[in-house]
Amino acid sequence: MPSRIAIKLKPAAERQVKKGHPWVFEGSIIKQSGEAEAGDLAIIFDQKKNKFLACGFYDPDSPIRVKLLQFHQSAKIDSDWFKTKIEEAFELRKPLLQTDTNSYRLLYGENDGMPGFIADVYAGVLVIKLYSAIWFPYLEEIIPHLTAVSQCEVIVLRLSRNLQGSAHSHAFSDGQILKGALKDEVIVFREHGLRFSANVIHGHKTGYFLDHRHNRKRIGELAKDKRVLDVFAYAGGFSVHALVGGAKEVTSVDISAKALEVAQANAALNPSKGIHKTWAVDAFAGLEQMIQEGKEFDLIIIDPPSFAKRESEIATAKKKYIELARLGAKLTASGGTLLLASCSSRVVADEFFILSEEGIVSAERDFQLLEKSFHDIDHPIQIMEGAYLKAGYYRIV
Repeated sequence: MPSRIAIKLKPAAERQVKKGHPWVFEGSIIKQSGEAEAGDLAIIFDQKKNKFLACGFYDPDSPIRVKLLQFHQSAKIDSDWFKTKIEEAFELRKPLLQTDTNSYRLLYGENDGMPGFIADVYAGVLVIKLYSAIWFPYLEEIIPHLTAVSQCEVIVLRLSRNLQGSAHSHAFSDGQILKGALKDEVIVFREHGLRFSANVIHGHKTGYFLDHRHNRKRIGELAKDKRVLDVFAYAGGFSVHALVGGAKEVTSVDISAKALEVAQANAALNPSKGIHKTWAVDAFAGLEQMIQEGKEFDLIIIDPPSFAKRESEIATAKKKYIELARLGAKLTASGGTLLLASCSSRVVADEFFILSEEGIVSAERDFQLLEKSFHDIDHPIQIMEGAYLKAGYYRIV
């Protein structure tokens, strides 16, 4: 059974906890009552009055030493506590499930009060992705509540790279089936009426990127009779919505030929009349080549992976965002639409939009900002660090 320890913090960290921030860093701790293991309950006490401030799970393997769960008022962190958190999270997602969609993020870590714990649903399969060993002691208690709310018959466990080495000591492994029987590791699910596939055992993250769902739907609405370019297409989410939306022609570009095979398979799940081309090439090189060839597109989506996973990469990331905006603007036909997106939390939204516009201007194109887009309903934001997704729709003159 997990044990308990008491912790006191430096004044600045204490102020953050009082504001409800869920992270306590190793360097913030000035006193703790003893050693602790992953998942032990850490109770934070006020320095001066010695009263309860917050409690959470201790993580000896992370610089974020305590992941906080409960603030201001003490509570027993037990099965009932988990049940309440999961039910509250599900309540937020209910409007999404009124659409023809059976894929969604049920738990978004810190933003749903469960740090380092992700749960995604694909049709009748729920995929848990853990980023911290703090959750291993509690999985047995949590699974029945996830099952009750999601009505999923199968639960798969995925582990972050840092956990894959240590999980065996807890009798868990990446790709483990925690509940039910998985007939096929590739699950076909629905997103606003369209069909897609997710490999829940070997796919990236939990198998698919659910966060851009609302932007993909919007692209489908804009695509009729358009020539569309989908850059960093991965599994073809934008491409498929564009094809079903009536695009004349869609070109999916990604450096991974394997990802483009999935994109083609997803397109085949959703019959359309448009032509679908794929090109496995580095995005920057491919865009440059298309400019040299004089190509133009009516609708362009540029949605790169995170360019700034660490602090040291921010400056380079900014240059890349400017360059992609420049290249995209040069390829957009007059009156066409350019969607520029970022999933780098270290480059904040306001800054990203400035960089995007700087890139468009450097292409010597005029533009009109049509709309800005952020997270879909199943990615609620409670802490600044969770706000990674932003996208700008630009009409290029």
